[in-house]
Amino acid sequence: MDTVVINLEPAVRLTDEQFYRLCMANRDLNLELSATGELIIVPPVGGETGILEAGLITNLSIWNRQTKLGVVFSSSTIFRLPNGAKRSPDVSWIRLSRWEALTIEEQEKFPPLVPDFLIELRSKSDRLKSLQDKMQEYIDNGLRLGWLINPQDGEVEIYRQGQLKEIVKMPTLLLGEDVLPGFELHM
Repeated sequence: MDTVVINLEPAVRLTDEQFYRLCMANRDLNLELSATGELIIVPPVGGETGILEAGLITNLSIWNRQTKLGVVFSSSTIFRLPNGAKRSPDVSWIRLSRWEALTIEEQEKFPPLVPDFLIELRSKSDRLKSLQDKMQEYIDNGLRLGWLINPQDGEVEIYRQGQLKEIVKMPTLLLGEDVLPGFELHM
């Protein structure tokens, strides 16, 4: 199944609350909303990608449990970005002080911020260009560090705030740098 994009504009402009209700009414669908008003229906992933994603979340969660520096989120979490987009990265992390600064309602619904760190894992149904555009959107909205893991091409694209993306070949050791101090991921 491929990603489906429905252009709602100019007929409809969903508010944050309307998009939240739409997602709650269609819990079986993975929905995102672009900054330009496109409703994006993201297909589910297969078993191999699901295993990889679960491993990434587990590794980050173990590190976070030891450091107690932030909060880890799964791919089911939608973030409201400053540009108006509503996006759900495969794995994400937010510094604890930023998370605690949100109200209870903001924490319970779709948090109004971009993660400090995230991972997008390319599945076989994902188009690379779409994921690269999504990573750039995260950077443009304040992401500090992001990894686009591309098993099909054996590469990882590293995105850093204020820098050009770096592409490394797998296998490699990815470091959390100053965003996730001491975090290492062997790919």
